[in-house]
Amino acid sequence: MSELLNRTLFTIGDTPVTVFSIAVLLAIVLATFVASRITQRGLRRWLRTRPSVDEGAANTTLQLIHYGFIAVGLAVGLDTVGVDLGALFAAGAFAAVAVGFAMQNIMQNFVSGVILLVERTIKERDVLEVDGRIVRVERLGARATVARTRQDEQLIIPNSNLIQATVSNLTLADPLIRVRTVVGVSYASDVDQVFEVLRETAAGMEARDPGRDPVIFLKEFGDSSIVFEVSLWTRDPWRAHHFHSALNHAVWKALKRAGITIAFPQMDLHVKEIPVQRG
Repeated sequence: MSELLNRTLFTIGDTPVTVFSIAVLLAIVLATFVASRITQRGLRRWLRTRPSVDEGAANTTLQLIHYGFIAVGLAVGLDTVGVDLGALFAAGAFAAVAVGFAMQNIMQNFVSGVILLVERTIKERDVLEVDGRIVRVERLGARATVARTRQDEQLIIPNSNLIQATVSNLTLADPLIRVRTVVGVSYASDVDQVFEVLRETAAGMEARDPGRDPVIFLKEFGDSSIVFEVSLWTRDPWRAHHFHSALNHAVWKALKRAGITIAFPQMDLHVKEIPVQRG
């Protein structure tokens, strides 16, 4: 057994790496991992007693502490078994370059994940628009972010995509978002009446933010209709499409009750002369 444990597997610089030294290294890293989990559990309990601490900030802090524990444990383990880190880097420079190219995307995503955790421009429960899709962040990971779409699909988004691409965070500063719809009415309509009906309809929507008044625009004179735009604000970006549907429904019913015609494309055909067929 002693001969097996002391058998040299390979050498790094002038330091022989044996089965025993690898076992010690793994034991130290495992102990560090366990210590990290215990520390995180204790800190999580303590943070829960502090209502003023944001949950997202707490999760970010705990993940950074975990990464720190693992890095320190690995360094201590290598030093304990007698491996000089400088010699390790020098001996493995060529391999590190090769592995670096192979793991370029992984490291890029990991570094991007750390940036997201530190900057906190994207947090758990945030509502984002990514590649034209509305998603809600469920978990920020070391390599990727897990998000859920409105169709209840889970997306695994590489962290580098969130750093390098343009991403709309609908809840970054505040959850206030604009919901708007467009409607066209007949040219025979009373414009002032249309303004009033649309304003009352938008003001009566339960989902709207009471601190922002609805806005009605006469947008353009179209080919077949006078086009109006109705805008209101809500504080629930995740359900904005529901509010948009409800606003359309309310506008339709209000215009019908007021006797205002909702226009649709139509064409007038004028026949100047009908040719007479002779038998």
